[in-house]
Amino acid sequence: MPHAATRDLSELDLAGKNLHLVGIGGSGMNGLARMLGGRGARCTGSDANASDVTEALEAEGIPVEVGSPGPLPAECDLVIRSAAIRDDHPQILEAEARGIRHVTYAEALGFAQSGRTTVSIAGTHGKSSTTALLGFILAKCGFDPSVIVGANVPQISGSEGGEGGGGGSRTGSARLPAGPFAGAPGAFVCEACEFNRSFHHHRPTFALINNVEEDHLDCYGSLDEIVQSFRTFAELLPPADPIGLATGTDAAIGGRLLIAHDGAHRREIAAGLACRVETFGFSPSADWQVVYDARSSRAGLLRDGHWVAQWDLRLHGDHMALNSAAAAIIAHWYGAEWEAIAAAIAHFRGVERRMQKLGTRPVAGGEVTIYDDYGHHPTECERTLKALRAAEQPKRLICVFQPHQHSRTRFLLDQFAASFETADVVIVPHIYFVRDSEIERTRVSASDLVDRLRQRGTTAMHLYPFAAIVDHLEVMCRPGDLVVVMGAGPVGSIAHEFLARGDASAAGLQAESRSLSGGAAEGAAACP
Repeated sequence: MPHAATRDLSELDLAGKNLHLVGIGGSGMNGLARMLGGRGARCTGSDANASDVTEALEAEGIPVEVGSPGPLPAECDLVIRSAAIRDDHPQILEAEARGIRHVTYAEALGFAQSGRTTVSIAGTHGKSSTTALLGFILAKCGFDPSVIVGANVPQISGSEGGEGGGGGSRTGSARLPAGPFAGAPGAFVCEACEFNRSFHHHRPTFALINNVEEDHLDCYGSLDEIVQSFRTFAELLPPADPIGLATGTDAAIGGRLLIAHDGAHRREIAAGLACRVETFGFSPSADWQVVYDARSSRAGLLRDGHWVAQWDLRLHGDHMALNSAAAAIIAHWYGAEWEAIAAAIAHFRGVERRMQKLGTRPVAGGEVTIYDDYGHHPTECERTLKALRAAEQPKRLICVFQPHQHSRTRFLLDQFAASFETADVVIVPHIYFVRDSEIERTRVSASDLVDRLRQRGTTAMHLYPFAAIVDHLEVMCRPGDLVVVMGAGPVGSIAHEFLARGDASAAGLQAESRSLSGGAAEGAAACP
């Protein structure tokens, strides 16, 4: 059941209330601020660092205090804190002293889902990509959804996404404007993160469980605990029988779970649930069978052995075919037509830092292709590298991978070592420090991962700082190479710097060429 604090929030009338978000620049928090503001709340925020996100919020009329936190606003009815904010943060302590209610981002997100036909996208991998794609499909099909994604998605925010733009958020209609449930509470698409069991605060009508693997072992003791946590999440879904939502029609909506046929522990998670359960996957035994042709990047769906839809993917890999199929199925649950769904998928360009092609840059004798990717779990790394190898067919695949958290690296060290077999060269900077204790930081290092990679025959090296890695790429890269920079931390800056140096080099060569050409022309004109 939802946490008591989340249930209590349903009593709060947002219109005219003053909300303060601590860590407002964080993933998801900025979208929540926009969404709550769109429902009539007056939002302010604070963040330790200035960013494009905080600047965008300021431009949209949401004041943001950057740097050392000052006092809370004089008028403050509720404080919302990101997962990164500790109990001893000065503004949290002040809220307690002043008797101001404070809740986590997960609790507030659960509250925002009340009064909406919500789909929560869960799974160890693929949450952001699937959430963004589903939101994009529903928007293109006329369902005007609200969306919160923990990444930047230009196609659902800002100039391309309609109202409430910025980052990975979109504020849509309070009521479904189309489909068989027209008049029902509006569509709301959001990620459901399992870290610290935060997705137990959700209030979904529909849900997806894409996959379930070992991760976040700093808060889960075992895979069994993770599976049980997903089971608890699935139990939040309403019964399959209509639940009597006011739709303005005779139609009503019941709870539905879409779960992967393979790789999601569906028997343990879905057995005996009151909601309707359907499976999807490559297996013909799945309720929805996914078909994917890697050569053409074309995917499709069969139901009971009959084709229902096919579409072209701009993003490569089996995992993207599964993500797109899941999004297509849930969009159809809302009432979207298959032809319109397929057309929308074909126009989706993806999420920033999810197998994102930044471009190409010159090197002596040719070009190097550069990708940026958020992958930080062994399965994500392996799938991305295999997809890039198959799609781009580079002469060499060079991966710069920054491990994310010492605990994850230590627990999954052997899996990480095996996941990079597709790469020709792996460069590993320091492990990105997040939440780990000082003791945990002493138990594993980037060099340990490099040693395991070398033991498996992979060419690997530990380099730091980031500037040294860019320098090394300048020296080692040859025509036909593909460089992919991977990790959930700031490592993506390496890809952008390596690309920028190529642009600067090309601009310099062009300027020199123009200068030489101009000099020759002037000389020719001076001759009698």
